[in-house]
Parts: sequence; structure tokens; C-alpha cells
Amino acid sequence: MTRTTELLRVVHAHPGVTRADAARHLGIGTGATTELVARLTQASLLAEAPAARSGARGRPTTALVAHPSGPVVLAAQITHRAWRLDTVELGGRVVATVSADHTGTGWSDVATGVAGGITRMRETHGERVRALGIAAPGPVTSDRRLDATTSGWHDVDLHDLWPDAPLLVAGNDASLAATAESARGAAAGAAVALHLLIEYGLGGAVVDQGRLVIGAHGASGEFGHMPFGDPAVICPCGARGCWGTAVDGTALARHLGQPSPADPVSYAKAVIASPAPAERAAVTMAAAALGRGIAGLVNGLDADLVVLGSIAADLLTAAPAELHAAYQSGLMAIRRSSPPPLLPAALGPDGPVAGAAEAAWSALLGQLVPR
Repeated sequence: MTRTTELLRVVHAHPGVTRADAARHLGIGTGATTELVARLTQASLLAEAPAARSGARGRPTTALVAHPSGPVVLAAQITHRAWRLDTVELGGRVVATVSADHTGTGWSDVATGVAGGITRMRETHGERVRALGIAAPGPVTSDRRLDATTSGWHDVDLHDLWPDAPLLVAGNDASLAATAESARGAAAGAAVALHLLIEYGLGGAVVDQGRLVIGAHGASGEFGHMPFGDPAVICPCGARGCWGTAVDGTALARHLGQPSPADPVSYAKAVIASPAPAERAAVTMAAAALGRGIAGLVNGLDADLVVLGSIAADLLTAAPAELHAAYQSGLMAIRRSSPPPLLPAALGPDGPVAGAAEAAWSALLGQLVPR
């Protein structure tokens, strides 16, 4: 990695860093840092802005920030119901966003909407757009093919969203949310962080020393398909007893004797918010099932904290006693005195799209060589 790339990574990870602090991060002198900043400014990659006042006497310092005409990435989040597209500059600031519901349930309708959003963003920002990151609701292979079982989107090629993209990266939404939480959220600084996201099923990821564990084929983190649930229940993936079927909206509906909801996310949030006794019982059942499964993963992975997103965070808020009791009872005795904390995701619903932006910037930074 070149010094210029290292400096760009420092500025991206620490937006608003001063030249002096950047020099300390790089382990070089301030003179060498000044020279690097000059080169990157000339190349329209960095700019300097007044730093926040520290209260100390002396010359005002400046902060290193994204150049106003510098490169940006597009970050797309695709859910089963809608899509969102952010334009993100160096340092993670969102400079523009657009979103819409899908016009149909088939992948062709979804792809048409997302591709249209990408075209509009490219028309606005022109050649500044240098990469596309995609957070998708299912496993994504290394060749950018998505299989979202719940929606019936099988073996779709994500390259079709921008066929001639100069750089395209993609991943499962839960995995990318984990990346964002480790970079800028609740898991920042953790050694081994476990992230769990419940929406249309349960997904997750492990971030080890800041690096996402992706598995042999790029599709790790499908924790919702571990056999922690009821073996009598068949998951849409074809397996029996998947954990996700015990904790999501379909689990709540089954407990309440209601048909499987068309929109399990909205349904789950409504049930969790309801004060009715039957709904409360369903919520405590799902919370306990979530806690037991988390204990099994913590026992096996030796995580030092667990971040919960979307419905998982809602269950933590709505039934903390039941969730923690099931979690504690499932832990090995050696872990019970200081169990890894269960934390709600700091980035909330922005986690997946923020992770898509982080993935795109991580891939792009090594290619930004000053001319």
C-alpha cells in the first residue's frame, strides 16, 4: 500500500482528522504528510477545511476532508419491498439519496427501478461516480450473483444493475451492516463482533479484528438457517427447524394462529408494539428463541459483543428480561460471569447501505492514484 493510499484510508476512517494526527496515524513526519496532502489536493482527492476549535492558543488548525469535486461511490440497499441509493463521499458523508418501493415482485421490476436510480445519480454526479456497492437480502456469491429465497429472486446477476460499472462490490445486507457497525457503530473497537439482523428471516456476520469473515464462497453468516428452531417447521430454504423461522414475523404469526404475513417485517413490528396479552406472549417466545440461539453462537465463536439489528433490536427492547434469561441459561458456565453484551445497532436501518458504501470505498481507495 502506498503512502497516498494510507493517507486516504486514514481520512476515510477519521473524517476531519488534522494533518498532525494523520502523521501520527501514518508514523511519518509532518513535513512528509504535508507533501502527501499537497499531492492529493492537486489531484482533487483531498481538501482542507477549518478544524473544530479546541480552545488551545496558537495557529488555527485545518482538517482533512473530501475534495468537493472528488470521487464518490454509489451505495444501494435492496430489500424485499423497496430500494435506496446513496451517493457517498470520502469519509462516509451522504451527499444525495433517492429511494422508492418496488413496482412489482419480480426481479426484472426490481432491477429496472434500481438501475433507473443509478442512472439518475450518474447524470447528477457525472464522472465523479467511481464505484457501486450493493447490499442485498440474501447470499451473494463472489461473482456477484444473488439468491434471495424469500422473494423468489434466484441466481440473479447484480452486474445487470450497472453493466459497465468501473467497480462493483456486493454482499448480504446483514454482513454489510456488520461491516458498518464495526467501522463506525456499536462494534467499533471490538476484537470479534457477532452481528445479527432480523427482517425477512435472520442473517448475520462475524467481524474478526475488523475484517468480515466471508467464508469459502462468500456466503457465510446464514445463521438463520442453523437448526435452532422447531424441526416441524419447514423453512423456505428447504431445511427443517431453521432458527430464523422461530424469531421473525412468520414465527409471531404462527404463535398467534394467524396466516403467514405478506410483509413479515411490518407485521413483526406491529405485534412487538402491541400491548395485548396474546401478542406479548408471542413476543416473549420469539425473544427467548433469539436469546438461546445467540448463546449457541457466542459459545462457538467466542465473540466479545453481539450487535442486534432491526427486529432483533426491537425484541431486545420489548422483552429484555426474557431474552437475557434465555441467553444466560444457554451460555457455558465459564462465560456467564461476564457474558458478551447484547447491543442494539447504532446505525439502525442505515446499517446495510452504510456497509455497502464502506465496501465500495474500501475497494476503490487502492485505485485512487494521484495523476
